[in-house]
Amino acid sequence: MKKPKVLLADEPTGNLDEGTRDDIMGLLEGLWHEYGLTFVMVTHDSSIARRAPRLATIKAGRITLTEQHAHHAYAPARQGH
Repeated sequence: MKKPKVLLADEPTGNLDEGTRDDIMGLLEGLWHEYGLTFVMVTHDSSIARRAPRLATIKAGRITLTEQHAHHAYAPARQGH
């Protein structure tokens, strides 16, 4: 298996219920931590965006970059999975 350096995800949780969204984000974040990937994700879900250590927001044609200093590992809302 190849070991990519970058993982691109365009709305990976866009049409999912919250529980499935949490499961998918747990898997993706696990890959990020385990393999040291650079993870680039597009989302409209602010609860997912808050998980990122760095955030690029595009509004009215302007890009704003933000460092999130209080990043925590993703904690799914459901237990037992």
